[in-house]
Amino acid sequence: MHPEYILTLSCLDQRGIVHRVSGFLAEHGCNILDSAQFGDQESQLFFMRVHFALEDGGVDDGALRADFAALSQDMQLNGQLYDARYKPRVMLMVSKIGHCLNDLLFRYKSGLLPVTIPIIISNHMDFYQLAASYNIPFQHLPLPDGATETTKLAQEARILELMDIHGIDLVVLARYMQILSPALCTAMRGKAINIHHSFLPSFKGAKPYAQAHQRGVKLIGATAHFVTANLDEGPIIEQDVERVDHAMDADTLSAIGRDAECVVLARAVKWFVEHRILQNGDKTVVFK
Repeated sequence: MHPEYILTLSCLDQRGIVHRVSGFLAEHGCNILDSAQFGDQESQLFFMRVHFALEDGGVDDGALRADFAALSQDMQLNGQLYDARYKPRVMLMVSKIGHCLNDLLFRYKSGLLPVTIPIIISNHMDFYQLAASYNIPFQHLPLPDGATETTKLAQEARILELMDIHGIDLVVLARYMQILSPALCTAMRGKAINIHHSFLPSFKGAKPYAQAHQRGVKLIGATAHFVTANLDEGPIIEQDVERVDHAMDADTLSAIGRDAECVVLARAVKWFVEHRILQNGDKTVVFK
């Protein structure tokens, strides 16, 4: 079976990028399986993702990577080369609401989500049995009510330590209901995804679905985004909505919203591990 790779890049838009990249791959014995590109007229940046196989008679892995690094330097590309068959290592974080966690674990176990999950972290014990049913270690890092800043920083230091120990490629906040410190957000920048209801910022607080019901909303949904120090304002990866009507109570809205959150978060995680998401300032380019 031929080795497969995914190449991603971004750079200032210029003539001949696709020609030079495709020519580079042809010269190195590679066969392109899928290619997508986008030029952003506002930022004047060009984005590209190529899935390719290294065929018999092509160069070895080391030469391919070294030559791609040289090409990136020559063209001033922000380029990455990934092993397409590597399953990224994902840390899941959850509090007391478990629908997104349960959905991600099912997709992982069913082979629908090509990841490895070495650990689940929570500030509560509610889902340790769920983690055990999937044979995934569960780490309880409590934050009691009235926890001091020192306690919170110590807990976050432990999170970073576990990320390092387990070689984590992506952190997923699957309804982890704690505000992360700016330092932790910076440390996770570009490799942490959060999910929240699309009512923000209109309906903040503990009961957004009740507030939305009181206002008679006609659309509800969910948003997956990268984590940044600006709460719930990171680059958006995916969103979806569902129509609702006056006959639905707050519990019904909440149930529909939970389904939307699961689907949206699963899409975002899958696109991340397939290297389909490229950041474009405060936005993202997603090659679906």
